[in-house]
Amino acid sequence: QVQLVESGGGLVQPGGSLRLSCAASGIIFSIYTMGWYRQAPGKQRELVAAITSGGRTNYADSVKGRFTISRDNAKNTVYLQMNNLKPEDTAVYYCNADFNVRRYWGQGTQVTVSS
Repeated sequence: QVQLVESGGGLVQPGGSLRLSCAASGIIFSIYTMGWYRQAPGKQRELVAAITSGGRTNYADSVKGRFTISRDNAKNTVYLQMNNLKPEDTAVYYCNADFNVRRYWGQGTQVTVSS
């Protein structure tokens, strides 16, 4: 079976940092585009960052310069380093794996940015 397991969420103060991890199993990890999405209460789910099998990255404008996505194919893991966090970053963050018509989601991890 396919599993994507997120970790690293929590409560941080504005200006703080968090590093999210997503460990994948049951897929040929190296060929998948991996991404992070987030959804705040009452709002649409949005793409935060994505990284292709070749290492090309995309970021939402709201996080450019603050967040960095990376992957370690040897560990079947994708990361999201989040720096200078803002209250508007508060959301449930979801890991996504995408290859052609195959698409999988993690269970989500809560990130709360508050003083």
